[in-house]
Amino acid sequence: MANMFSKLQEHVASLEEDFSKFYEKGNKAAGTRVRKGMQELKALAQEIRVDVQDKKN
Repeated sequence: MANMFSKLQEHVASLEEDFSKFYEKGNKAAGTRVRKGMQELKALAQEIRVDVQDKKN
């Protein structure tokens, strides 16, 4: 589980530059990358939720 949390943290950190480019500079391509990254983050979060539920039961 610690590995999954580390993977989650790394993914969020990898999006930081694109967030900055989109929100501060208005770079639309960076916005597309942010959206893609957030979709991947959603999938990773779902994977973690399923793992937690399996271990809980």
